[in-house]
Amino acid sequence: MTALLKVQGLTKAYPGVVANDDVSFEIAEGEVHALLGENGAGKSTLVKMIYGLVTPDAGHMTLRGAPYAPAEPRAARAAGVAMVFQHFSLFDALSVAENIALGMENPPPLRQLAQQIRSVSETYGLPLAPDRLVGDLSAGERQRVEILRCLLQDPRLLIMDEPTSVLTPQEVQILFATLRKLAAEGTAILYISHKLEEIRTLCDRATILRRGRVVDSCNPREKTAAELAEMMVGTRLATPQRTDRPAGDVVLQVTSLDRPSPNPFGTSLRNISFSLRAGEVLGIGGVAGNGQDELLAALSGEAPARSDAVLLKGQPIGALGPSQRRRIAVLAAPEERLGHAAAPDMSLTENALLTAAIREGLAARGFLKWPAARAFAERVIETFDVRTPGPGNAARSLSGGNLQKFVIGREVLQRPEVLVVNQPTWGVDASAAAAIRQALLDLTAEGTAVIVISQDLDELMEISDRFAALNEGRLSPPRPTAGLTLEEIGLMMGGAHDMEVADVDR
Repeated sequence: MTALLKVQGLTKAYPGVVANDDVSFEIAEGEVHALLGENGAGKSTLVKMIYGLVTPDAGHMTLRGAPYAPAEPRAARAAGVAMVFQHFSLFDALSVAENIALGMENPPPLRQLAQQIRSVSETYGLPLAPDRLVGDLSAGERQRVEILRCLLQDPRLLIMDEPTSVLTPQEVQILFATLRKLAAEGTAILYISHKLEEIRTLCDRATILRRGRVVDSCNPREKTAAELAEMMVGTRLATPQRTDRPAGDVVLQVTSLDRPSPNPFGTSLRNISFSLRAGEVLGIGGVAGNGQDELLAALSGEAPARSDAVLLKGQPIGALGPSQRRRIAVLAAPEERLGHAAAPDMSLTENALLTAAIREGLAARGFLKWPAARAFAERVIETFDVRTPGPGNAARSLSGGNLQKFVIGREVLQRPEVLVVNQPTWGVDASAAAAIRQALLDLTAEGTAVIVISQDLDELMEISDRFAALNEGRLSPPRPTAGLTLEEIGLMMGGAHDMEVADVDR
Protein backbone atom coordinates (compact mmCIF):
# COMPACT_ATOMS: atom_id res chain seq x y z
CA MET A 1 0.00 0.00 0.00
CA THR A 2 1.23 3.51 -0.86
CA ALA A 3 2.18 5.61 2.16
CA LEU A 4 0.09 8.76 2.44
CA LEU A 5 1.58 10.24 5.63
CA LYS A 6 5.04 9.50 7.03
CA VAL A 7 5.88 10.67 10.54
CA GLN A 8 9.59 10.55 11.36
CA GLY A 9 11.15 11.30 14.73
CA LEU A 10 8.47 13.70 16.02
CA THR A 11 9.33 15.00 19.48
CA LYS A 12 7.41 17.44 21.67
CA ALA A 13 8.25 18.38 25.26
CA TYR A 14 6.43 20.50 27.81
CA PRO A 15 7.73 21.65 31.21
CA GLY A 16 8.23 18.50 33.26
CA VAL A 17 7.07 16.02 30.62
CA VAL A 18 8.06 14.71 27.18
CA ALA A 19 4.72 14.17 25.44
CA ASN A 20 6.20 12.58 22.29
CA ASP A 21 9.70 11.12 22.06
CA ASP A 22 11.08 10.28 18.60
CA VAL A 23 7.74 9.01 17.24
CA SER A 24 7.82 7.42 13.78
CA PHE A 25 5.09 5.59 11.84
CA GLU A 26 3.23 5.83 8.56
CA ILE A 27 -0.34 5.63 7.30
CA ALA A 28 -1.22 4.17 3.91
CA GLU A 29 -3.86 5.40 1.51
CA GLY A 30 -7.20 3.70 2.17
CA GLU A 31 -6.04 2.35 5.52
CA VAL A 32 -7.88 2.57 8.84
CA HIS A 33 -4.99 2.97 11.27
CA ALA A 34 -5.50 2.81 15.05
CA LEU A 35 -3.47 4.90 17.47
CA LEU A 36 -3.49 3.15 20.85
CA GLY A 37 -2.08 4.07 24.23
CA GLU A 38 -2.88 4.78 27.85
CA ASN A 39 -4.07 8.18 28.96
CA GLY A 40 -1.04 10.44 28.82
CA ALA A 41 0.74 8.20 26.30
CA GLY A 42 0.99 11.10 23.84
CA LYS A 43 -1.85 10.39 21.39
CA SER A 44 -3.48 13.82 21.60
CA THR A 45 -0.21 15.70 21.23
CA LEU A 46 0.73 13.57 18.20
CA VAL A 47 -2.51 14.18 16.31
CA LYS A 48 -2.39 17.88 17.21
CA MET A 49 1.02 18.07 15.49
CA ILE A 50 -0.38 16.30 12.44
CA TYR A 51 -3.34 18.72 12.38
CA GLY A 52 -1.26 21.86 12.89
CA LEU A 53 -2.40 22.72 16.41
CA VAL A 54 1.03 22.04 17.93
CA THR A 55 4.50 22.60 16.46
CA PRO A 56 6.98 19.74 17.03
CA ASP A 57 10.35 20.41 18.66
CA ALA A 58 12.07 17.92 16.37
CA GLY A 59 11.33 15.50 13.54
CA HIS A 60 9.46 15.94 10.28
CA MET A 61 6.49 14.66 8.25
CA THR A 62 5.77 14.04 4.59
CA LEU A 63 2.33 13.94 2.96
CA ARG A 64 2.09 12.28 -0.47
CA GLY A 65 5.87 12.38 -0.62
CA ALA A 66 6.14 16.16 -0.09
CA PRO A 67 7.32 17.89 3.10
CA TYR A 68 4.40 18.55 5.44
CA ALA A 69 4.63 20.99 8.36
CA PRO A 70 1.26 22.73 8.94
CA ALA A 71 1.59 25.91 10.97
CA GLU A 72 -2.14 25.92 11.77
CA PRO A 73 -5.25 23.76 11.17
CA ARG A 74 -6.15 25.88 8.13
CA ALA A 75 -2.93 24.73 6.46
CA ALA A 76 -3.66 21.11 7.40
CA ARG A 77 -7.15 21.30 5.90
CA ALA A 78 -5.77 22.88 2.73
CA ALA A 79 -3.39 19.91 2.45
CA GLY A 80 -6.26 17.44 2.77
CA VAL A 81 -6.10 16.60 6.50
CA ALA A 82 -9.34 16.84 8.51
CA MET A 83 -10.11 16.04 12.13
CA VAL A 84 -13.25 15.13 14.10
CA PHE A 85 -12.61 16.03 17.73
CA GLN A 86 -13.86 14.15 20.77
CA HIS A 87 -15.69 17.26 22.01
CA PHE A 88 -18.16 18.79 19.58
CA SER A 89 -17.66 22.40 18.41
CA LEU A 90 -21.24 23.27 17.55
CA PHE A 91 -23.71 26.06 18.30
CA ASP A 92 -27.09 24.75 19.51
CA ALA A 93 -29.05 27.78 18.30
CA LEU A 94 -27.77 27.51 14.70
CA SER A 95 -28.86 25.10 11.98
CA VAL A 96 -26.80 22.20 10.65
CA ALA A 97 -25.91 24.18 7.50
CA GLU A 98 -24.94 27.28 9.49
CA ASN A 99 -22.68 25.26 11.79
CA ILE A 100 -20.98 23.62 8.83
CA ALA A 101 -20.50 26.97 7.12
CA LEU A 102 -18.69 28.32 10.18
CA GLY A 103 -16.04 25.60 9.74
CA MET A 104 -15.37 26.36 6.08
CA GLU A 105 -12.87 28.86 4.71
CA ASN A 106 -15.09 30.09 1.85
CA PRO A 107 -18.58 28.67 2.35
CA PRO A 108 -21.01 28.80 -0.58
CA PRO A 109 -24.46 30.40 -0.17
CA LEU A 110 -26.54 28.49 2.39
CA ARG A 111 -28.98 27.15 -0.21
CA GLN A 112 -26.14 25.69 -2.26
CA LEU A 113 -24.42 24.38 0.87
CA ALA A 114 -27.66 22.70 1.95
CA GLN A 115 -27.76 20.82 -1.36
CA GLN A 116 -24.16 19.70 -0.89
CA ILE A 117 -24.95 18.51 2.65
CA ARG A 118 -27.93 16.46 1.42
CA SER A 119 -25.87 14.93 -1.38
CA VAL A 120 -22.86 14.00 0.76
CA SER A 121 -24.99 12.79 3.67
CA GLU A 122 -26.95 10.46 1.39
CA THR A 123 -23.80 9.22 -0.35
CA TYR A 124 -22.17 8.18 2.92
CA GLY A 125 -25.27 6.94 4.76
CA LEU A 126 -25.42 9.84 7.23
CA PRO A 127 -28.89 11.32 6.60
CA LEU A 128 -29.26 14.78 8.07
CA ALA A 129 -31.58 17.70 7.26
CA PRO A 130 -29.46 20.87 6.79
CA ASP A 131 -32.15 23.17 8.18
CA ARG A 132 -32.53 21.40 11.55
CA LEU A 133 -31.38 23.21 14.69
CA VAL A 134 -28.33 21.53 16.23
CA GLY A 135 -29.90 21.93 19.68
CA ASP A 136 -32.66 19.54 18.61
CA LEU A 137 -30.26 16.82 17.44
CA SER A 138 -29.26 13.69 19.32
CA ALA A 139 -25.60 13.15 20.19
CA GLY A 140 -25.26 10.74 17.27
CA GLU A 141 -26.70 13.29 14.85
CA ARG A 142 -24.31 15.95 16.16
CA GLN A 143 -21.48 13.56 15.42
CA ARG A 144 -22.76 13.40 11.85
CA VAL A 145 -22.56 17.21 11.58
CA GLU A 146 -18.89 17.11 12.57
CA ILE A 147 -18.17 14.31 10.09
CA LEU A 148 -20.05 16.00 7.24
CA ARG A 149 -18.12 19.21 7.88
CA CYS A 150 -14.94 17.21 7.31
CA LEU A 151 -16.24 15.27 4.29
CA LEU A 152 -17.18 18.46 2.48
CA GLN A 153 -13.44 19.27 2.50
CA ASP A 154 -12.76 16.06 0.52
CA PRO A 155 -10.00 14.93 2.93
CA ARG A 156 -7.27 12.45 2.08
CA LEU A 157 -6.57 11.83 5.80
CA LEU A 158 -9.36 11.88 8.38
CA ILE A 159 -8.38 11.89 12.08
CA MET A 160 -11.06 10.69 14.49
CA ASP A 161 -10.66 11.08 18.27
CA GLU A 162 -12.99 8.83 20.34
CA PRO A 163 -15.77 9.11 17.73
CA THR A 164 -18.11 6.53 19.30
CA SER A 165 -18.07 7.75 22.92
CA VAL A 166 -21.63 9.16 22.66
CA LEU A 167 -23.11 6.78 20.09
CA THR A 168 -25.57 3.92 20.45
CA PRO A 169 -24.52 0.48 19.11
CA GLN A 170 -26.73 1.06 16.05
CA GLU A 171 -25.11 4.46 15.39
CA VAL A 172 -21.65 2.88 15.73
CA GLN A 173 -22.51 0.44 12.94
CA ILE A 174 -23.64 3.32 10.70
CA LEU A 175 -20.39 5.19 11.41
CA PHE A 176 -18.28 2.12 10.66
CA ALA A 177 -20.07 1.61 7.33
CA THR A 178 -19.27 5.22 6.44
CA LEU A 179 -15.61 4.86 7.40
CA ARG A 180 -15.25 1.65 5.39
CA LYS A 181 -16.74 3.39 2.36
CA LEU A 182 -14.28 6.28 2.76
CA ALA A 183 -11.36 3.88 3.10
CA ALA A 184 -12.47 1.99 -0.01
CA GLU A 185 -12.32 5.30 -1.91
CA GLY A 186 -8.71 5.82 -0.79
CA THR A 187 -9.15 8.08 2.26
CA ALA A 188 -6.80 7.18 5.11
CA ILE A 189 -8.29 7.23 8.61
CA LEU A 190 -6.32 7.68 11.82
CA TYR A 191 -8.60 6.29 14.52
CA ILE A 192 -8.22 6.86 18.27
CA SER A 193 -10.40 4.89 20.67
CA HIS A 194 -10.20 3.13 24.01
CA LYS A 195 -12.87 0.66 22.89
CA LEU A 196 -10.61 -2.17 21.87
CA GLU A 197 -13.27 -4.43 20.38
CA GLU A 198 -14.07 -1.58 17.98
CA ILE A 199 -10.39 -1.37 17.06
CA ARG A 200 -10.35 -5.10 16.32
CA THR A 201 -13.48 -4.82 14.19
CA LEU A 202 -12.59 -1.74 12.17
CA CYS A 203 -8.84 -1.15 11.92
CA ASP A 204 -6.24 -2.60 9.55
CA ARG A 205 -3.16 -1.71 11.59
CA ALA A 206 -2.37 -0.28 15.01
CA THR A 207 0.51 1.75 16.38
CA ILE A 208 0.92 1.55 20.16
CA LEU A 209 2.30 4.44 22.22
CA ARG A 210 3.53 4.20 25.79
CA ARG A 211 4.82 7.22 27.70
CA GLY A 212 5.34 9.15 24.49
CA ARG A 213 7.24 6.48 22.53
CA VAL A 214 6.17 3.94 19.90
CA VAL A 215 6.53 0.55 21.59
CA ASP A 216 4.83 -1.77 19.10
CA SER A 217 2.61 -2.16 16.05
CA CYS A 218 0.31 -4.96 14.99
CA ASN A 219 -2.69 -6.13 13.03
CA PRO A 220 -5.40 -5.67 15.72
CA ARG A 221 -7.59 -8.35 14.15
CA GLU A 222 -4.93 -10.90 15.10
CA LYS A 223 -4.99 -9.84 18.78
CA THR A 224 -7.56 -10.14 21.55
CA ALA A 225 -8.77 -7.02 23.33
CA ALA A 226 -6.86 -8.13 26.43
CA GLU A 227 -3.64 -8.53 24.41
CA LEU A 228 -4.05 -5.03 22.96
CA ALA A 229 -4.61 -3.60 26.44
CA GLU A 230 -1.51 -5.34 27.76
CA MET A 231 0.55 -3.98 24.85
CA MET A 232 -0.62 -0.49 25.83
CA VAL A 233 0.15 -0.72 29.55
CA GLY A 234 3.06 -3.18 29.49
CA THR A 235 1.53 -5.40 32.20
CA ARG A 236 -1.35 -7.81 32.65
CA LEU A 237 -4.73 -6.13 33.01
CA ALA A 238 -6.60 -6.58 36.29
CA THR A 239 -10.32 -7.38 36.20
CA PRO A 240 -12.48 -5.51 38.74
CA GLN A 241 -13.45 -7.72 41.67
CA ARG A 242 -16.45 -7.14 43.90
CA THR A 243 -17.04 -8.19 47.49
CA ASP A 244 -20.03 -10.51 47.73
CA ARG A 245 -22.13 -8.90 50.43
CA PRO A 246 -25.87 -8.16 50.68
CA ALA A 247 -27.07 -4.59 50.25
CA GLY A 248 -27.95 -2.71 53.42
CA ASP A 249 -30.83 -0.43 54.31
CA VAL A 250 -32.25 2.17 51.93
CA VAL A 251 -30.02 5.26 52.04
CA LEU A 252 -31.45 7.38 49.23
CA GLN A 253 -35.09 7.55 48.21
CA VAL A 254 -36.21 9.57 45.19
CA THR A 255 -39.97 9.97 44.73
CA SER A 256 -41.86 11.68 41.88
CA LEU A 257 -38.96 13.98 41.05
CA ASP A 258 -39.94 16.50 38.37
CA ARG A 259 -37.52 19.13 37.20
CA PRO A 260 -37.77 21.41 34.14
CA SER A 261 -34.50 21.74 32.25
CA PRO A 262 -32.96 25.22 32.56
CA ASN A 263 -31.48 24.69 29.09
CA PRO A 264 -33.90 25.24 26.18
CA PHE A 265 -32.23 22.30 24.43
CA GLY A 266 -32.08 20.14 27.55
CA THR A 267 -34.43 17.41 28.83
CA SER A 268 -36.86 17.89 31.70
CA LEU A 269 -37.06 15.18 34.37
CA ARG A 270 -40.48 13.60 34.72
CA ASN A 271 -41.68 11.52 37.65
CA ILE A 272 -38.28 10.01 38.54
CA SER A 273 -38.59 7.44 41.35
CA PHE A 274 -36.14 4.88 42.74
CA SER A 275 -34.46 3.74 45.94
CA LEU A 276 -30.79 3.06 46.62
CA ARG A 277 -29.37 0.85 49.35
CA ALA A 278 -26.07 1.00 51.21
CA GLY A 279 -23.39 -1.02 49.41
CA GLU A 280 -25.35 -1.11 46.15
CA VAL A 281 -24.50 0.12 42.63
CA LEU A 282 -27.48 1.35 40.61
CA GLY A 283 -26.55 1.62 36.94
CA ILE A 284 -28.49 4.11 34.82
CA GLY A 285 -28.10 3.78 31.05
CA GLY A 286 -29.46 5.67 28.09
CA VAL A 287 -28.57 7.46 24.89
CA ALA A 288 -26.91 10.85 25.44
CA GLY A 289 -29.31 13.76 25.81
CA ASN A 290 -32.12 11.94 27.61
CA GLY A 291 -31.76 13.70 30.96
CA GLN A 292 -28.45 12.37 32.32
CA ASP A 293 -26.98 15.81 33.12
CA GLU A 294 -30.27 17.01 34.58
CA LEU A 295 -30.55 13.95 36.84
CA LEU A 296 -27.03 14.40 38.20
CA ALA A 297 -27.74 18.08 38.84
CA ALA A 298 -30.89 17.21 40.80
CA LEU A 299 -29.09 14.56 42.87
CA SER A 300 -26.01 16.70 43.53
CA GLY A 301 -28.00 19.81 44.54
CA GLU A 302 -26.92 21.94 41.59
CA ALA A 303 -30.58 22.03 40.58
CA PRO A 304 -32.56 21.83 43.86
CA ALA A 305 -35.97 20.20 43.68
CA ARG A 306 -38.99 19.75 45.93
CA SER A 307 -37.63 19.09 49.42
CA ASP A 308 -39.35 15.73 49.94
CA ALA A 309 -38.55 14.48 46.42
CA VAL A 310 -35.11 13.34 47.64
CA LEU A 311 -34.69 11.68 51.05
CA LEU A 312 -31.39 10.71 52.71
CA LYS A 313 -32.07 8.12 55.42
CA GLY A 314 -35.62 9.44 55.63
CA GLN A 315 -34.64 13.11 55.89
CA PRO A 316 -35.69 15.50 53.07
CA ILE A 317 -32.69 16.96 51.22
CA GLY A 318 -34.22 17.87 47.84
CA ALA A 319 -33.94 21.62 48.47
CA LEU A 320 -30.32 21.52 49.69
CA GLY A 321 -27.52 22.92 47.51
CA PRO A 322 -24.24 21.16 46.59
CA SER A 323 -22.23 22.36 49.62
CA GLN A 324 -24.95 21.32 52.04
CA ARG A 325 -25.18 17.90 50.42
CA ARG A 326 -21.42 17.47 50.55
CA ARG A 327 -21.54 18.21 54.27
CA ILE A 328 -23.85 15.20 54.72
CA ALA A 329 -21.65 13.03 52.45
CA VAL A 330 -23.71 13.13 49.24
CA LEU A 331 -21.07 13.67 46.54
CA ALA A 332 -21.15 13.80 42.74
CA ALA A 333 -18.83 13.86 39.71
CA PRO A 334 -20.34 15.31 36.49
CA GLU A 335 -19.66 14.20 32.94
CA GLU A 336 -17.99 17.38 31.69
CA ARG A 337 -14.63 17.22 33.40
CA LEU A 338 -13.04 20.40 32.03
CA GLY A 339 -15.17 23.38 32.99
CA HIS A 340 -17.72 21.64 35.21
CA ALA A 341 -15.87 19.06 37.30
CA ALA A 342 -12.60 21.04 37.18
CA ALA A 343 -11.64 24.67 36.58
CA PRO A 344 -9.26 24.52 33.58
CA ASP A 345 -6.78 27.22 34.63
CA MET A 346 -6.65 26.31 38.32
CA SER A 347 -4.00 23.93 39.66
CA LEU A 348 -4.88 20.43 40.79
CA THR A 349 -4.41 21.59 44.38
CA GLU A 350 -6.94 24.37 43.84
CA ASN A 351 -9.34 21.99 42.12
CA ALA A 352 -9.03 19.57 45.03
CA LEU A 353 -9.87 22.40 47.39
CA LEU A 354 -12.98 23.38 45.42
CA THR A 355 -14.92 20.22 46.28
CA ALA A 356 -13.01 18.72 49.24
CA ALA A 357 -12.76 21.77 51.53
CA ILE A 358 -15.76 20.66 53.60
CA ARG A 359 -15.18 16.89 53.79
CA GLU A 360 -11.39 17.10 54.20
CA GLY A 361 -11.31 20.14 56.50
CA LEU A 362 -9.18 22.20 54.11
CA ALA A 363 -10.44 25.53 55.45
CA ALA A 364 -10.90 26.90 58.95
CA ARG A 365 -12.18 30.28 60.21
CA GLY A 366 -12.04 31.75 56.73
CA PHE A 367 -8.46 30.64 56.02
CA LEU A 368 -7.42 28.02 53.48
CA LYS A 369 -5.08 25.23 54.57
CA TRP A 370 -2.83 25.10 51.51
CA PRO A 371 -0.41 22.43 52.80
CA ALA A 372 -3.36 20.15 53.61
CA ALA A 373 -4.96 20.85 50.21
CA ARG A 374 -1.70 20.05 48.43
CA ALA A 375 -1.31 16.84 50.46
CA PHE A 376 -4.85 15.77 49.53
CA ALA A 377 -4.21 16.48 45.84
CA GLU A 378 -0.97 14.46 46.03
CA ARG A 379 -2.91 11.58 47.61
CA VAL A 380 -5.41 11.61 44.74
CA ILE A 381 -2.57 11.71 42.19
CA GLU A 382 -0.74 8.81 43.79
CA THR A 383 -3.76 6.61 44.56
CA PHE A 384 -5.28 6.96 41.09
CA ASP A 385 -2.02 7.05 39.10
CA VAL A 386 -2.70 10.49 37.62
CA ARG A 387 0.09 11.22 35.12
CA THR A 388 1.18 14.79 35.88
CA PRO A 389 4.41 16.48 37.02
CA GLY A 390 2.70 17.53 40.25
CA PRO A 391 -0.30 19.11 42.02
CA GLY A 392 0.80 22.58 40.95
CA ASN A 393 -0.03 21.86 37.30
CA ALA A 394 -3.20 23.34 35.81
CA ALA A 395 -6.14 21.02 35.16
CA ARG A 396 -6.09 21.83 31.45
CA SER A 397 -2.51 20.53 31.17
CA LEU A 398 -3.66 16.95 31.84
CA SER A 399 -4.85 14.56 29.18
CA GLY A 400 -8.58 13.92 29.26
CA GLY A 401 -8.22 10.50 30.82
CA ASN A 402 -5.81 11.65 33.52
CA LEU A 403 -8.09 14.53 34.46
CA GLN A 404 -10.97 12.05 34.66
CA LYS A 405 -8.95 9.90 37.07
CA PHE A 406 -8.26 12.97 39.20
CA VAL A 407 -11.93 14.04 39.25
CA ILE A 408 -13.21 10.59 40.24
CA GLY A 409 -10.39 10.04 42.74
CA ARG A 410 -11.06 13.40 44.40
CA GLU A 411 -14.63 12.32 45.20
CA VAL A 412 -13.88 8.69 46.09
CA LEU A 413 -11.26 9.66 48.69
CA GLN A 414 -13.75 11.88 50.52
CA ARG A 415 -15.58 8.83 51.94
CA PRO A 416 -19.08 9.52 50.59
CA GLU A 417 -22.24 7.85 51.86
CA VAL A 418 -23.82 8.42 48.44
CA LEU A 419 -21.78 8.95 45.28
CA VAL A 420 -23.35 9.86 41.92
CA VAL A 421 -21.04 9.74 38.88
CA ASN A 422 -21.85 10.47 35.25
CA GLN A 423 -19.68 8.73 32.62
CA PRO A 424 -16.94 7.74 35.13
CA THR A 425 -14.65 6.11 32.54
CA TRP A 426 -15.40 8.31 29.52
CA GLY A 427 -12.24 8.67 27.42
CA VAL A 428 -9.96 6.66 29.72
CA ASP A 429 -7.90 3.65 28.71
CA ALA A 430 -8.71 0.06 29.65
CA SER A 431 -6.31 -0.03 32.59
CA ALA A 432 -7.57 3.25 34.07
CA ALA A 433 -11.20 2.23 33.48
CA ALA A 434 -10.63 -1.00 35.40
CA ALA A 435 -9.01 0.95 38.25
CA ILE A 436 -11.91 3.43 38.45
CA ARG A 437 -14.49 0.64 38.43
CA GLN A 438 -12.57 -1.18 41.15
CA ALA A 439 -12.48 2.01 43.25
CA LEU A 440 -16.28 2.31 42.95
CA LEU A 441 -16.73 -1.34 43.93
CA ASP A 442 -14.37 -0.86 46.89
CA LEU A 443 -16.59 1.99 48.06
CA THR A 444 -19.63 -0.26 48.05
CA ALA A 445 -17.72 -2.81 50.13
CA GLU A 446 -17.42 -0.06 52.76
CA GLY A 447 -21.16 0.61 52.62
CA THR A 448 -21.30 3.52 50.16
CA ALA A 449 -24.35 3.67 47.89
CA VAL A 450 -23.28 4.40 44.30
CA ILE A 451 -25.20 5.60 41.23
CA VAL A 452 -23.34 5.19 37.92
CA ILE A 453 -24.84 7.03 34.94
CA SER A 454 -23.16 5.76 31.80
CA GLN A 455 -23.60 5.13 28.09
CA ASP A 456 -21.21 2.18 28.32
CA LEU A 457 -23.50 -0.83 28.70
CA ASP A 458 -20.60 -3.21 29.26
CA GLU A 459 -19.50 -1.04 32.19
CA LEU A 460 -22.98 -1.01 33.71
CA MET A 461 -23.38 -4.75 33.34
CA GLU A 462 -19.99 -5.33 34.97
CA ILE A 463 -20.42 -3.29 38.14
CA SER A 464 -24.17 -2.68 38.67
CA ASP A 465 -26.46 -4.60 41.01
CA ARG A 466 -29.55 -3.09 39.38
CA PHE A 467 -30.13 -1.35 36.06
CA ALA A 468 -32.54 1.38 34.94
CA ALA A 469 -32.76 3.36 31.70
CA LEU A 470 -33.38 7.06 31.06
CA ASN A 471 -35.49 7.97 28.08
CA GLU A 472 -36.79 11.49 27.42
CA GLY A 473 -36.43 12.38 31.10
CA ARG A 474 -38.23 9.29 32.41
CA LEU A 475 -36.57 6.47 34.36
CA SER A 476 -37.60 2.86 33.88
CA PRO A 477 -38.18 0.77 37.02
CA PRO A 478 -34.79 -0.56 38.20
CA ARG A 479 -34.25 -4.26 37.57
CA PRO A 480 -31.63 -6.70 38.85
CA THR A 481 -28.72 -6.70 36.39
CA ALA A 482 -28.18 -10.44 36.63
CA GLY A 483 -30.10 -12.13 33.85
CA LEU A 484 -30.93 -8.99 31.85
CA THR A 485 -30.68 -9.54 28.10
CA LEU A 486 -29.58 -7.01 25.50
CA GLU A 487 -33.10 -7.13 24.06
CA GLU A 488 -34.60 -6.15 27.40
CA ILE A 489 -32.02 -3.38 27.86
CA GLY A 490 -32.77 -2.08 24.37
CA LEU A 491 -36.51 -1.97 25.15
CA MET A 492 -35.83 -0.10 28.40
CA MET A 493 -33.55 2.41 26.66
CA GLY A 494 -36.16 2.86 23.94
CA GLY A 495 -38.77 3.99 26.46
CA ALA A 496 -40.64 0.76 27.28
CA HIS A 497 -41.08 1.85 30.91
CA ASP A 498 -44.36 0.02 31.48
CA MET A 499 -42.91 -3.47 30.99
CA GLU A 500 -44.06 -5.96 33.57
CA VAL A 501 -40.99 -6.63 35.67
CA ALA A 502 -40.28 -8.74 38.70
CA ASP A 503 -38.33 -7.64 41.75
CA VAL A 504 -38.38 -3.99 40.75
CA ASP A 505 -37.33 -2.64 44.15
CA ARG A 506 -35.90 -5.33 46.33
